[in-house]
Amino acid sequence: MQTDAAAALVALLTSRQLTIAVAESLTGGLLVAELVRIPGASAVVLGGVVAYRTALKHTLLGVDDELLAGEGAVHPEVARQMATGVRAALAVDGRAADVGLATTGVAGPDEQDGRPVGTVFLGIAIGDKVRAIPLHLTGDRAQIRAQAVYRALEAVCQLMESGKLEFTE
Repeated sequence: MQTDAAAALVALLTSRQLTIAVAESLTGGLLVAELVRIPGASAVVLGGVVAYRTALKHTLLGVDDELLAGEGAVHPEVARQMATGVRAALAVDGRAADVGLATTGVAGPDEQDGRPVGTVFLGIAIGDKVRAIPLHLTGDRAQIRAQAVYRALEAVCQLMESGKLEFTE
């Protein structure tokens, strides 16, 4: 039985008085919807940006346009820049979100940017530390998207609980 990763993350953020902002591509809003499903989420969730089109990753989140042109949207550095960018994009009263969480990848049915279906990168930005986590997921489109949501929530919880915010690739 899977734990309720969204409830665990909201509780953790609440206990530490931290906020989160979410940038989504392949998950298309599912990630922020999962967070706001939890009562009390409004205390920690600033909001979400669904940058499904590649150009929006640049214009809304500040992802380097040369990176996008050269590598496409499914790339670890894109995930990192999305996570960093959403913290600033959803700042409230000049204060950036404490945590930025991003998803980019290929849910299918076809490959994208030369990447096979199931290739996903999570971006996590906490303070001045930023990390991309590669995932290789299986299943149909809906299953890949659902797995990406769960794994993203779980990854942030694990990083915060471990106290290990030193990100290495």
